[in-house]
Amino acid sequence: MTKTAPSCRFALPNIREIRPFLTEHAAQLLVQAPVISRLDYCDALSAGLPSRTIKPLQTIQNAAARLVFDKPNRAHVTPLFIALRWLPVAARIEFKTLMLAYGTAAGPAPAYLRSLPRIYTPSRSLRSASERRLVVPSQRKA
Repeated sequence: MTKTAPSCRFALPNIREIRPFLTEHAAQLLVQAPVISRLDYCDALSAGLPSRTIKPLQTIQNAAARLVFDKPNRAHVTPLFIALRWLPVAARIEFKTLMLAYGTAAGPAPAYLRSLPRIYTPSRSLRSASERRLVVPSQRKA
């Protein structure tokens, strides 16, 4: 994570120089390749980290959205994220982690991952028994 932010910060000014010659769609593609893909790389490892660790990545994503639409630094990014169909960094991390958990429980994941999650089976009859909940592993070290 410490090297992700500087590498993304390096790409944004270079794209900003040629931004006047690009359409919004071309700018979006150009930003997604070097910047957003780096933000997404190994983001499952960032799950559960404090917000101060994720904030530099969020700042870069905000700058990338403003660059795509050629907006000033004061522009609010939520409408830009909606137009681009991007989630904020923390939500992206949570979404990808949940999709990985769903994939391992539902079946499209590789066999070595499907063996990891355990389905919760209550000891008595509960209404939630049909929801296919997962067992939360213990955090204590044995």
